[in-house]
Amino acid sequence: MKKRIGSYPRVRVEGGGRSAVSQAGAVLLVETVRRTGLDQAISAALAPWRKSRAVHDPGKILLDVALAVALGGDCLADVGMLRAEPALFGPVASDPTVSRLIDILAAGGKRALTAIRTARAEVRERVWKLAGLSAPDADGQVTVDLDGVLVVAHSDKQDAAATWKKTYGHHPLMGFVDHGRGGSGEPVVGLLRPGNAGSNTAADHIEAARLALAQLPKKYRRGRQTLIRCDSGGGTHEFVAWLAARGRWLSYSVGMTITDAIHQAVVKVPASAWTPAVEPDGEIRDGAWVAEIDASSDCLKGWPMGMRLIVRKERPHPGAQLRFTDADGMRLTCFATNTKNTPIAELELRHRRRARAEDRIRAARSTGLRNLPLHDAAPNQIWLEIVQIALDLLAWMPMLALTDGARLWEPRRLRLRLFSAAAQLVTTGRRRILRLAAHWPWTGVITDALDRLDTLPTPG
Repeated sequence: MKKRIGSYPRVRVEGGGRSAVSQAGAVLLVETVRRTGLDQAISAALAPWRKSRAVHDPGKILLDVALAVALGGDCLADVGMLRAEPALFGPVASDPTVSRLIDILAAGGKRALTAIRTARAEVRERVWKLAGLSAPDADGQVTVDLDGVLVVAHSDKQDAAATWKKTYGHHPLMGFVDHGRGGSGEPVVGLLRPGNAGSNTAADHIEAARLALAQLPKKYRRGRQTLIRCDSGGGTHEFVAWLAARGRWLSYSVGMTITDAIHQAVVKVPASAWTPAVEPDGEIRDGAWVAEIDASSDCLKGWPMGMRLIVRKERPHPGAQLRFTDADGMRLTCFATNTKNTPIAELELRHRRRARAEDRIRAARSTGLRNLPLHDAAPNQIWLEIVQIALDLLAWMPMLALTDGARLWEPRRLRLRLFSAAAQLVTTGRRRILRLAAHWPWTGVITDALDRLDTLPTPG
């Protein structure tokens, strides 16, 4: 009979190893920064904030924090994981230097924010060109999803307040470019707001949409090829009128609250006007139908011309409780759009795909948005920009370097399978070689991705 010694092998642990590199898979993000020119763009944008004899470049400091956040960090001090690997990340500023830069940029106000956002927009256009058929605008259309996010605060911070969900914290308004079924998505706006900010504040939605459009290539900042999607928080007269304004001509798909007027109009829709809803694969969605409210209905008076109101009725899921706005035992939802010459079932499916924004929000929560680590609102807005840079990298790297199912991996899976890979650093001649562990199941994914990044042209 063998003596049982436990389920796991017993190993002896000693410190002092020199050639091992932790988080070696992060070389994918470093190469993405280099090949997209993000480091050059951020450094040039923040050049006015660099002091004459400064050792560290402000752009490099900001990118280091963004890389730390992309690797799972949730505060400024987590940049220390990069400082521990100078062979991979280069010289990294000390914690006091990082904190001073955040304070300086926060004091810069809109000027500093504009500089960072302009650099991101410049690099975004380049990345989409490099991505080719994998880019979100490959079909000539761009979809931007707007949605609010509740960020809980566990201490008294500036602008923290009680939220509509009876929590305490902030209520940022985020925007993401949808990459479609074959990809994830990338952030284009992060507007920090107090916790008690309204879900349907038209001025905030207009500001968020304006900032989101500024992140897109110039040809997509107006015109029907750009679609703005949001839930019923954006279903206000002012916001819809802004989207449809002459000279802007944006397409929109905006959720609407079912008012008494809309409810009465739905009741009057004849049975023959209801069309079966469809699934993404083209199959009929069981127990769901869509119909369009007549343009002459009273509930459309006062809204922009050309607006269509489409309603979906669906059998509620088992256990779901009906609301007083539902009818005949069916759950009712509706949205407004100005897209013409498209079957209403396709329009309803397009609007339903707005749910992908929830996936983007989940990824943002695991990438620095679970908590705003600073006290004042201005530094936290800078932190929100850093979070967006980190999410940009986590979207651009798969778009440029990964294929098939790996392109759909969310940040947590990327960290677990790719970024956490260990490696040995070998110095030979004037070259430094990073040898990834051969037994790691995803080493081939990492090396293939690096090969694809190597084929991209060097910027500048």
